[in-house]
Formats: sequence, structure tokens, C-alpha cells
Amino acid sequence: MPVTVVRFNLVEPGATPASLGARYRAALEMAAYADGQGITTVQTEEHHGVDNNWLPSPFAFAGAVFGATRRIAVTVSAVIGPLHDPLRLAEDIAVLDLLSGGRLVTVAGIGYRPEEYAQFDVEWKRRGRLQDELLETVLKAWTGEPFEYRGRTVRVTPRPYSDPHPLLLVGGSSKAAARRAARLGLPFFPSAHLPELEAYYKERLVEYGTEGWTMMPAAETPLIHLAEDPDEAWAAYGEHFLHEARTYASWQSGDIRSAVRSAATTVDELRAEGVYRILTPDACVAQGLDNLVLHPLAGGMPVDEGWRSLRLFCEDVLPRLGP
Repeated sequence: MPVTVVRFNLVEPGATPASLGARYRAALEMAAYADGQGITTVQTEEHHGVDNNWLPSPFAFAGAVFGATRRIAVTVSAVIGPLHDPLRLAEDIAVLDLLSGGRLVTVAGIGYRPEEYAQFDVEWKRRGRLQDELLETVLKAWTGEPFEYRGRTVRVTPRPYSDPHPLLLVGGSSKAAARRAARLGLPFFPSAHLPELEAYYKERLVEYGTEGWTMMPAAETPLIHLAEDPDEAWAAYGEHFLHEARTYASWQSGDIRSAVRSAATTVDELRAEGVYRILTPDACVAQGLDNLVLHPLAGGMPVDEGWRSLRLFCEDVLPRLGP
């Protein structure tokens, strides 16, 4: 059975508070529906100060999803670690882990937008050291025991539900990220299909004498939208996908490697690339993908169209994916 993911970043260019509130509530209703249909995971993420209202508070959103669901996991992919207070992040994740019965998965990255660091008055050049401190601190915090932190003794309570701690992966596309994960014995989440980086991580595990594993995107990790008539859907809604693709492209410099990377400047170019795919149910099943990532509200997609896509997937694709 493939892993099935519904992704939400709650982007809506030009939103009003009323329209964005409606979008947030629709996302929660979609998460509850997906949970009832047996979809595996809700995925969300973190970006700050973006004109199109990109979700800045993934853990607040995760808490709302957990309140609306019973089985589905929520993956925060990724939290921008150095922008967070380590003790407070440890507390927030522990509470969500308890609330959800262990359904929270956190991928900790360091981000790639200096303007986000500037917004929070965090020094960009110190991001690696801050990430090391954050990861080391949350792991100590989740033991529930006193420990030394910035020259003082602290203790974080409550302890999380998960033993030994909530699922925490180190994300990134650099050797530094792979080394960081291996040194701490944490699983590694490359931001794209990077087998050479996975091999480097495994070598570092041996070097450090730690244990870990890799959760790496497949060579093909398209973002999927379902429609009975893809031509009609591309014509009507392609601009929403292009908006997201162009936003990502404006952020990613040459050394950033991501599973969502597009050079398209038009809807036709975007369609030809295959990063975003609008598929019929039959075509979706025929893809034979191990991971199916639905993006029903991509780029400010109208909520009604998002629902059409999600229902089509759950009713006409999911039953054909096997036990």
C-alpha cells in the first residue's frame, strides 16, 4: 500500500481574513475526511512573512488537525529549527505528542531564506550552531530530567507520550545536515532524492557509532491533483500551481536541492515538467508511485476544487491501491 499524503501550506494570495479563515477551516475538514478514508499523513510546513500568506505556525495547525482526527499522522516538514526557542519547542512537541498519542512527525531543517532569519533577529551565519544546540536540547528535554542549558539547570515537563521521544528527523540537502543527523543518532530526511547523500550519512553513522535510517523522497515525487478532465483543469487552475512553483523558484538558489523544484515560467512549461500533475483517477493508479502526495489547496486553489480532487482520490483511487 503506498504512503498517501495530503499536503497543506494554506497559501492564498490576496486573502482577506475571512477568506483565509474559511480556507483554514476547510483544511481541517479535509484532514478529518482524509482520516476517515484511511489516508496516511497530513503534511505541513513553515515559512514566514510571505506575501501569499504561507503558513507560519505548523504546530498550531497540527494541534487543530489532531483535534479533528483519530488516526492520521501529521508531518511538519520542515520546522526551521534555529528560529525557535529550544525549550519552548521541546514543550510544544511534547504536548502535541501527548495530545495525538504519538502521531506527530517533525523534520528539523535550517531553512534557506535569510529574510526569515532577519525577521526574527537570528544571525544567519550561526544557523548551523543554533541547529546543533536545538537538536541536542530537545533530546535532553524530552527525558524529563534536569540538564544544563546555557549555563543554568533546567527541566522540561511533561515528558512526551512517545518512547524514547517523539519522531524527529534531521532534514536538509547538505553533508553538514547528514553529519548532524548521524552524530546525534537521528534519522535523516534528505530534501530531494539524493542517494549519494544517503550513502554519506550511513558512513557517518559508522564513524560516530550511532544508529539511524533515511526517509528519502523517491526519484519522482510529484504533487498530484485529481480531475476527470486534466486539460480543462490545467486551463482553469494551472495558475495556482504556477504561483507556488514560481514562489519556490524565487527562494531556491543553485545549491538548494528540493523535491519541489521547477524552472517553469508558464502553465504549459509547468505541465510538461511533471513536478505538478493533474491526473484522472485511472492515470493516478497507473503511476505506480510508492508515495502519493495530494495538494488539494495548492497556490490558493478554490476550496470547492480542492474538495473535488480529494474526494475523487479517496473514492476512485484509494480503493484500488491494494490492502
